[in-house]
Amino acid sequence: MGVVDLHVHSTASDGKFSPEEVICKAAHVGIRYLALADHDSVDGILPALKVAKSFPRMILLPCVEISTDVPESEVHMLGFFIDYTDENLKATLKRFRESRVNRAQKMVKKLGELGVHVRWDRVKEIAGGGAVGRPHVAEAMLEKGYVKNMREAFQKYIGREGPAYVEREKMTPVEAVGEVLKYGGLPVLAHPLSTKGAEAWVTELKMMGLAGIEVYCNSYTFEDMKALLGLATKYDLLTSGGSDFHGLGTEIEAPLGGVNVPVECAERLIATAKARGLRLT
Repeated sequence: MGVVDLHVHSTASDGKFSPEEVICKAAHVGIRYLALADHDSVDGILPALKVAKSFPRMILLPCVEISTDVPESEVHMLGFFIDYTDENLKATLKRFRESRVNRAQKMVKKLGELGVHVRWDRVKEIAGGGAVGRPHVAEAMLEKGYVKNMREAFQKYIGREGPAYVEREKMTPVEAVGEVLKYGGLPVLAHPLSTKGAEAWVTELKMMGLAGIEVYCNSYTFEDMKALLGLATKYDLLTSGGSDFHGLGTEIEAPLGGVNVPVECAERLIATAKARGLRLT
């Protein structure tokens, strides 16, 4: 298991475990550098920081993952060290979370039209107090026996090419970089190989202030990572990576610390944040 995981989620968005539980689980497996990067939410950062104080060997990097929209694809932007206390940022993120609710309701309706009947109130129960996301819809489908596992739910129904997929309100990648910078963060492009024309986006976003890219991701091959390292070198970008842990099970994702991310990635992110005078916690 790795000691660095710079991309994990909690119930503040669409993760299964609370921020406090994520911290405890990460400490249990020996993670030293952890970034809580919930989708369009910074609500889990403060409770996570409080619990992290009980584990002095662990350094928690505040982060957020912002979903953006491009033709026939998505670009996700991580904002390391973003000012999670800023009320304007919280308001912007809240608007995007609310769009997730509308999207999930429409997905449930589409599923019903396909003969897959899940209850909206059950989807909300699964989400708990966090933002409703596609994993919650998938879990409701799994409970009712419509799919054998979470992966099948995405591949067959609610993935981008699925018959029950619904778009939602998003900003553009350029706007996301601007928002992260505006609120004192370091913008890092998440899982770039999931984006069509990754190098073209890196070229454009670098000019707007992109600070880094994820290189170490679940399912990336050695050749994938080698190519991304070359891209980072070419554009003088920081490198990052992580499990993208949601707590959904190993059939669909890596476990906490399940991606071998070099310690230098976390150290360079922290050093860059210090050099820019950003808030670290």
